[in-house]
Amino acid sequence: MTSYMPPAERIWWKMPVGRQELVWIAISLVWCLIMFLMMPYWHIYGKQNPATEAYQTTPAKFGARVQEMVEQYQVREESGIPVVKPPAGSDIYMLGRLWQWYPIFELEKDQSYRLHLSSMDWQHGFSLQPINVNLQVVPGYEMVLQITPDQAGEYGVVCNEYCGIGHHLMVGRIYVGE
Repeated sequence: MTSYMPPAERIWWKMPVGRQELVWIAISLVWCLIMFLMMPYWHIYGKQNPATEAYQTTPAKFGARVQEMVEQYQVREESGIPVVKPPAGSDIYMLGRLWQWYPIFELEKDQSYRLHLSSMDWQHGFSLQPINVNLQVVPGYEMVLQITPDQAGEYGVVCNEYCGIGHHLMVGRIYVGE
């Protein structure tokens, strides 16, 4: 008998199930229940999903807020992109556009900031490395995330949502000083 031939017994569900199959079915069921219960547990206690806020905006309004912040707190430029050092506890604005994260931030260690993110053109993925914060950044919406850098160093911002031919070049930086 092969898989191409119909079963000898037409009423296959009345055939007895072997002991090995029952064991595997039981193991699979228990594993599914464990994984199902772990999802809400990790959501609440695992600190895997950052608590965010979302607001409607327009690219023009958000771009104006970003530019206002850049003009107020810019300290230098790197490769034509402004480096901004906002005061601790302030609202900071970063925008994604083909194919760049704008601006670069200099933040203080152990200080909290409210990071506002939006896109000017397409859907982008905001991935903060190496701490693995992931958010979808969509035009018309402003995502707000509370961040408190606890280690000094350089953090990379990567777009992890394919956004076109220059997607691999869409990287940004956040510097955290002592």
